[in-house]
Amino acid sequence: MIKKKSFEQEIIIKSSPHEIYEAFMDSKKHSKFTESKAKVNREIGGSFSIFEGSLSGKNVELIQDKKIVQTWRGDGENWPKGYYSTITLVLESVDQGTLIKFTHIDIPEGAYKSVKEGWDTYYWEPLKEMLEK
Repeated sequence: MIKKKSFEQEIIIKSSPHEIYEAFMDSKKHSKFTESKAKVNREIGGSFSIFEGSLSGKNVELIQDKKIVQTWRGDGENWPKGYYSTITLVLESVDQGTLIKFTHIDIPEGAYKSVKEGWDTYYWEPLKEMLEK
């Protein structure tokens, strides 16, 4: 039995929901802000591979400029073979830009700390840097 953890975050980025959605779903833009090779299929059921394949998963639900739900896994030793967690991004237009309501559920306990820190380091900070110019 895998012990699992989850977390929620709310992030405001001074950009439109469309630009944030595209940053996640467009391979070139995703590669740009993560500074690594990303391949992202834009269809439900389509797969993605980021950071030269060290992160991967599939699109579960996509609502243009509003919501992204994906299965998600790392390739580290703390990820049991074939096991996926789930991420959800809900994008809401607010006065300051876009509010991202983010949840990441069913993370293997051993990977939790690095995953939680990784979102800030490899996603939210570089995304702000790219979009808030």
